[in-house]
Amino acid sequence: MQDQFDLDVFGNYLFIFCGGSRNKYNALHWDGDGFILLYKRLKSGVIQVIQWPRSREDLRMVSQQELRWLLEGLSIEQPKAIKKAKTGYFH
Repeated sequence: MQDQFDLDVFGNYLFIFCGGSRNKYNALHWDGDGFILLYKRLKSGVIQVIQWPRSREDLRMVSQQELRWLLEGLSIEQPKAIKKAKTGYFH
């Protein structure tokens, strides 16, 4: 992570790793005094990610809703999801 993506593993990040079969994942987070490791194996189906990041440029921020979809094995690109409104004034 530090070498490939130039990210501090002790920063405020949630790192998610998916195996080749895409039916299980690990998530890693530093909480200040140790790492939290989450492992999940889907009983059926696969994690719906088109491509996992391979470089820092491929990384992206995800909303809590997108993270929930991802952890449930759904695509984070939900075509029927209501998009958040842009902040500011409407004309």
